[in-house]
Amino acid sequence: MTIHPRPGTVDVETSGRLVRPAAFVAAVDLVKRFFGVTVLDGVSLSLRAGEVRALLGENGAGKSTVINLLSGVFAPDAGRIEVDGVAAVFDAPRAADRLGISVIRQELSLFPELSVAEAIFAGHLPVGRFGMVNWRQVRQAARAALSQLGIADLDVRRPVSSLSIAQQQMVEIARALTRRSRLLIMDEPTASLSPEEVGHLGEIIGRLSREGVAILYVSHRLDEIRAFCHSYTVLRDGKMVEEGAVAAVDNAQLIRAMAGRDVAIGVRRPPAAFGDVVLEVRNLASRRAGRAPARVSDVSFEVRAGEIVGLAGIVGAGRSETAAMIFGADPVGSGEIRLGGERFAPSSTAAAIRAGVGLVPEDRKGQSILPQRPVVENFALAGASPPRLFWLNDRAAENGLFRAFVQRLGIRASSLQAPIATLSGGNQQKVILSRWIARQPRLLIVDEPTRGIDIGAKEDVHALLRDIAGRGVAVLVISSDLPELMVLSDRIVVLREGRSVFETPGASALPEALMARMTRRD
Repeated sequence: MTIHPRPGTVDVETSGRLVRPAAFVAAVDLVKRFFGVTVLDGVSLSLRAGEVRALLGENGAGKSTVINLLSGVFAPDAGRIEVDGVAAVFDAPRAADRLGISVIRQELSLFPELSVAEAIFAGHLPVGRFGMVNWRQVRQAARAALSQLGIADLDVRRPVSSLSIAQQQMVEIARALTRRSRLLIMDEPTASLSPEEVGHLGEIIGRLSREGVAILYVSHRLDEIRAFCHSYTVLRDGKMVEEGAVAAVDNAQLIRAMAGRDVAIGVRRPPAAFGDVVLEVRNLASRRAGRAPARVSDVSFEVRAGEIVGLAGIVGAGRSETAAMIFGADPVGSGEIRLGGERFAPSSTAAAIRAGVGLVPEDRKGQSILPQRPVVENFALAGASPPRLFWLNDRAAENGLFRAFVQRLGIRASSLQAPIATLSGGNQQKVILSRWIARQPRLLIVDEPTRGIDIGAKEDVHALLRDIAGRGVAVLVISSDLPELMVLSDRIVVLREGRSVFETPGASALPEALMARMTRRD
């Protein structure tokens, strides 16, 4: 019996005829309600051995709910889940795990205090006959899993807390690879990865598919859907609206199905005249930590008023570390930062904010929001409106100012007092950006501006960044998404191994040339 993966199906050849094998996992008419609100309404999908199915939809369409039902986090209010044709009841994620269902989640679930090796094998450490863990074997297996992803040089004894978000994402993927999964659910696995790392993941997906592992792939990046997936299912407003073979549709059709409307993508702003230099970075280097080399060793660039400059680079290039030094979050080792023509050495993030610098970090959940606090409080975290007498917050002024941004930016929230965690990723990002717009900064640094948000919201964020620059703000954008950098940036600066190595106008940048500079293939 030979397995032949094909777009949209997996056919099995037996005795000269083709038959359609039974699904490994099938979701049948799933319904889920939260607090009386139906968030999933009769959704059905199935996955066969070796099939890579894309699950598509805007934020809030129901994708995360489907993932949580298939992995045992929630139980459906109606409908059923079948595994190998038999109805399955998951009373906990562990039950789904025992049946071979693993999840790589968009929101990282690693334990920061553990080492990389411990994090990869958390929950399934190999235990010997006497209950002892063979740690040498664990470290070797962890290195092997990371090597498959092209990062064999990562020290598996390092604590997870010392890793960048992109490195943590790779550890999360390696963790799933060490489990004997029959269904692997990938929720935005490449949100922080460089194109080279995405390529390594694509090779892994192809190998797993050939070995008969079913994969449910959730991503807003249509180039990945087209490269990795056989079939697709589109959700909108909690309902399944379309499914089929990826090869049979174009990107415009997929976007229309997800958004329910036409969405203009890849729109560049017209050429603009820029003002004076706002930010000047010269030979910047970070402090060394012990014997480890400095993560940033020689970075130079400048950003003018009204200009959007993009920083490109693979994991470890020093992009986020450079931003952290400019914002006063990390100490400067050597070199110089000038803001508005004057030497700038902020002693803290508060000092940087007072000087007119804002930062939207890549870790939205961990560093940008207070998930269970109201939306309006999250908006006001950077001091959107002046305090009243005795430095008390002026809640009325904050509410009024935020309502103006809600209307201007189209922020969707049930109320100003709703926890920000109840908003979609795109709306959370709009709240964070409005926080800084309200302060009218001179320089705004945005790290991974559209990480994990849908296509419609992505274009909204792009339009917002262009509008911010159009008002004379200097904007520094860090992104692992090269098409995003090319469409947003007036200039692109490439960082490699802690150094700035190349600079080009955004309008004439080519992805192949950028990748060559990012990966030493020049």
